[in-house]
Amino acid sequence: MKNFKAILLIAILALLVMPFITFAEGEEEAVDTQEETTETTTSESDDKRVRIYFFRGEGCPHCEEAEEWFKSIQDEYGDKFVIVDYEVWYDEDNADLMDRVAEARGEDVSGVPYIIIGDMTFNGFDESYEESIISKIEELYAQNVSERYDIMSLLGEDVEVAAAENTTTTKSNASDIIAVIIILIIVAAGAYGVVYARKNTK
Repeated sequence: MKNFKAILLIAILALLVMPFITFAEGEEEAVDTQEETTETTTSESDDKRVRIYFFRGEGCPHCEEAEEWFKSIQDEYGDKFVIVDYEVWYDEDNADLMDRVAEARGEDVSGVPYIIIGDMTFNGFDESYEESIISKIEELYAQNVSERYDIMSLLGEDVEVAAAENTTTTKSNASDIIAVIIILIIVAAGAYGVVYARKNTK
């Protein structure tokens, strides 16, 4: 029975350690990805793609509709624009930035999505915007990068296109919660196993 208890203890410890090992590997992969995107950003900082500043809320249906539409035009126009994404419902810094952008442009932002392409803005999303967005992308793409109106440059914001994806933070937080839940389940199962083993030895 002592052997059984030792094996059970080792199994519980192994199960407890495994999520941390997996999580650490995930963190290393995230760091590697971040380093790659930083390198990509450096090489693409002077490309011709039009920056579309996309302020959105996580779970906002109109934002999701806009995201899906931008994905749908990737094949035809994807080489002409890049989305710089800012989640504002759960990120106070991004929310503050959106307010500063709106104030600088003399606009009142009533909700999200808040989309800025050059000197043109779109508050909300509707099919009627699609043609105007495409026209603006093509107009700006035809201009020299140095001649384009860029609200972030005017505000002195140093924008890293590839690193502006804030969705990774949200996904990371969700992964942390799942890992904690799994650990709690494993601990509970281990405790039950120990109690059950002790009852059987009596």
